[in-house]
Amino acid sequence: PVALREVDCEELYSIAEEHGLVLMDAIKTAYSTAYERLVLLAKSGKIGKVVSVDAVCTSLRDGISIAGTDLTQKWNSMCGWAPAALLPVFQILGTEYRKKVITTKFLDEAANMDAFTKIDFTYDDAVASIKVAKAAKSEGELIVTGTKGYIYVPAPWWKTDYFEIRYENQSENRRYFYQLDGEGIRYELVAFVRAIENGRMTDNISRNVTYKISDIMDDYVNRRNMMMI
Repeated sequence: PVALREVDCEELYSIAEEHGLVLMDAIKTAYSTAYERLVLLAKSGKIGKVVSVDAVCTSLRDGISIAGTDLTQKWNSMCGWAPAALLPVFQILGTEYRKKVITTKFLDEAANMDAFTKIDFTYDDAVASIKVAKAAKSEGELIVTGTKGYIYVPAPWWKTDYFEIRYENQSENRRYFYQLDGEGIRYELVAFVRAIENGRMTDNISRNVTYKISDIMDDYVNRRNMMMI
């Protein structure tokens, strides 16, 4: 995340603007063609009205559950994964949810290291959930549920070059392929360079989304609206 509090995030953007600098959220998924396309299709009514967004991001590669690991030198599951997982939720459903509940299983609470965290959101006419983990494993897929069909993005969805729109009548299903070189970092760098050249922020991630991600992190750090398991 850009910051662990919304107020700090706002201050960073203000400092950047005062000095004529570009501060850009570095969630590389947002800059990939396939991801941009699926968000556009979801919001255009291609699957009807969106009623649910479910995103899963997990990885065991950090080795945080190995005995003797200095957890103070590791990113927790929320810092490592939540910004990416929250991105499709906020970009498709918006940031004005009615209620959220954070459910966390801590590996080491003193080190603020969560093994697994799930966040459930309730909107006026939709719901959403994210699951992030560095000491638990699940299918890293993204599913956007609509009243006419759904968008399915296979694991790892945050590095997607392919997704499907699926309907009740399978003959209507559509597959979408877009080239993704590497992990998408070069697309992020291109957007960054263009932002510098043009002297303005990119619109890949709105500032409201960045603010809300920092606000979620604040609630996690301060154990607000949180249940521990």
